[in-house]
Amino acid sequence: MSILIAILALAALMLAAYRGYSVILFAPIAALGAVLLTDPSAVAPAFSGLFMDKMVGFVKLYFPVFLLGALFGKLVELSGFSRAIVEAVIKALGRERAIPVIVIVCALLTYGGVSLFVVVFAVYPFAAEMFRQSGIPKRLMPATIALGAFTFTMDAMPGTPQIQNIIPTTFFNTTAWAAPWLGFLGSVFIFILGVAYLERARRRAQRANEGYGTNLRNEPETPPDIALPHPLIALAPLVLVGVSNLLFTHWIPHWFPGVYTLALPGLPAPIPVDASKLVGIWAVLAALACGSLFTLIFGWRGMRNGPSIAEGSKTAVGGAMLATMNTASEYGFGAIIAALPGFMLIAQGLKAIPNPLVNEAVTINLLAGITGSASGGLSIALAAMSNQFIAAANAAHIPLEVMHRIASMASGGMDTLPHNGAVITLLAVTGLSHREAYANIFVMTLIKIASAFFAIGLYYAFGLI
Repeated sequence: MSILIAILALAALMLAAYRGYSVILFAPIAALGAVLLTDPSAVAPAFSGLFMDKMVGFVKLYFPVFLLGALFGKLVELSGFSRAIVEAVIKALGRERAIPVIVIVCALLTYGGVSLFVVVFAVYPFAAEMFRQSGIPKRLMPATIALGAFTFTMDAMPGTPQIQNIIPTTFFNTTAWAAPWLGFLGSVFIFILGVAYLERARRRAQRANEGYGTNLRNEPETPPDIALPHPLIALAPLVLVGVSNLLFTHWIPHWFPGVYTLALPGLPAPIPVDASKLVGIWAVLAALACGSLFTLIFGWRGMRNGPSIAEGSKTAVGGAMLATMNTASEYGFGAIIAALPGFMLIAQGLKAIPNPLVNEAVTINLLAGITGSASGGLSIALAAMSNQFIAAANAAHIPLEVMHRIASMASGGMDTLPHNGAVITLLAVTGLSHREAYANIFVMTLIKIASAFFAIGLYYAFGLI
């Protein structure tokens, strides 16, 4: 019965998200409904002590990232930088190359360490311009961005700095470059299948005379008569964000080693701030600030005669708040589901799968899908079962580098179900609904799930690491 309760809560939230209801409202309803059926007396404590605690903790950490990411994307849009790059790419490569170009841009940013949420905000203006000028249906855009930002550069490419590739290092005593051949070939598998599917969908839409679409929401506001900058100037902010992120990630630990004690005259007592845990966030914020300042300086000429920057900033703030609260509600939902007895029974039952790599891949996929979070499902699975995984791997003579890579790749599989925070943010930013665009995102999910088992097959067939 406890397992059924957890599954019903998950199904209810996915259905609500797919039908267009607010996740901010339905995530706590679904989570607390499960608590009510499990232990009625725990509803209020679970809401305040667990759901709200996790939700507010997420907002505290990540709202500045969402805010600066949205502002950066809006400045890129208003300055005409997005249109300048799009026109240059179309002129050089042709309109039919829009999809692989957007995938590659997203992949480069994600591999450079930029948060996938920031990538959504930053790339959307470029993608919207390119899809519109190429006559590609906008409904294919979320899947295109998801392929570039949410899949192979998030957890498969060796060396990626995304958290899904960092978490396994602490459990398996490995590095971010673990099993490079499996990660690289898995990435190629995802890229080829994903782009092939999206190109096939584009050609089908073209034969049906389906264009970009009409009556769309949250469209970029670049004026048609704006003086466009040189494409290299327009591309510079994206490069600057990626490079600055890497540099600040290296510099900040030297500026703030360990715990920083905040002691200002007006404080009743000093506040210890663990700077070591905030390096990634501070680096992204500094990088986005640099990119926004660059865009404001070099794009000011185009922005003066276009839509109001004040109005544009209000739109960016509103979008950032919605995206943050959507994802934070998902975070709270995942925390409650992970605490239910049904979830623990599912996790325990998965231990019965005999093959270590298949066991790990299935377990992490399912837990990431249930919690709606790649990093959440990965952390829960490894915290509970890493010793078992290590013992089974040693018994089967499987290198822990392979266990790392399969764990990382599996985390980004079923996590992108309809209730996933990144998916909801992506759809909100692009102004599309689950009904309009999720089916194509789900195909990317299936490809990503298959990639972990493809990598397992490569290991057993060829011994690749």
